[in-house]
Amino acid sequence: MDPKWSYWTGPNSTDEAGVSAPQTKRELPVLLVNEVGGVRGVLEAHVEFLKKYFHLITMKEFLKNKTHWSKKVQAIYLWWHKPIIDRELLESLPDLKVIANSGVGMDHLDLKLISNFGVKMANTPHAVSSSTADTGMALLLASARRVVEGCQIAVSPDTECFAADWLGDEVTGATLGIIGMGRIGYKIALRAKAFEMKILYHNRNRRTEEEEQAVGAIYCTKIEDLLQQSDFVMLVVSLTPQTHKLIGKRELELMKPTATLINIGRGPVVDQEALVEALQTGIIKAAALDVTYPEPLPRDHPLLKLKNILITPHLGIRTDETTRMITEEAVANILAALNGLPIPNEVFP
Repeated sequence: MDPKWSYWTGPNSTDEAGVSAPQTKRELPVLLVNEVGGVRGVLEAHVEFLKKYFHLITMKEFLKNKTHWSKKVQAIYLWWHKPIIDRELLESLPDLKVIANSGVGMDHLDLKLISNFGVKMANTPHAVSSSTADTGMALLLASARRVVEGCQIAVSPDTECFAADWLGDEVTGATLGIIGMGRIGYKIALRAKAFEMKILYHNRNRRTEEEEQAVGAIYCTKIEDLLQQSDFVMLVVSLTPQTHKLIGKRELELMKPTATLINIGRGPVVDQEALVEALQTGIIKAAALDVTYPEPLPRDHPLLKLKNILITPHLGIRTDETTRMITEEAVANILAALNGLPIPNEVFP
């Protein structure tokens, strides 16, 4: 077995969670995925691993022979929000036991609808936290030091000298406001501490005093206080009805005119029209976004025409190591559900 898949011991043994893997191909439960490869398919490099535990079929295969597969599919693995889970699909899968999502966010799923069909749900929070935190810090540093713009100047055939007054923003000693101090938010705080940043945070639930002291973080009961004091505001929240357009015109106007907004949560957490206006008029200095709505943005979107913005293509979890860990964590969730064991990362409606 490829040593990269360190979490699993093999198809004929017991894994670290104590789940016995199937021993013959005939016993393999059927796992439905959107496709293999392509834009929205499970990664081809993961297929061999998945096939050690499941009989893998794609949506194309399923739709081609629904009668044959409908009572065989026991699990679905969502990669990049696909396949779409709707009532029609759920009704066609009477023996479906579990839906495993790749990543943390579940806003693309109707959790109540799925639960009503007696289907369990799980995500992969442990696998994604470090790489997403790294992405947040990368955006902060790149935006502050104007890395992308600087690279363009450095490689441009028109560049004859580097302007002495072409300056970025200091990160060391600056104030970082983290909105959403969950697993990822806390890892961002750990990284920011290493940069000697002052850390403020706003969260539904306050961290323990010990956790706050470990990173030097100060809790802000009101989001307004965080916005007014921060040089960098980083959004690390899931998309819910409560966080939809959490940052709008009013919130942007509370920020310093020298501040930068960074979003690694979900695109709709920010009112993009209000953000365009704020960046155009100098209400805030800059923005760095790993998420937008839609993704990708239409090529004529006004955000793409601004110089004081950095946009990346939802890079948060996109490393080889993290994607492997996501699949490992998803498989652990599925096998637990199919064996009647507690699901490590079950999500409830």
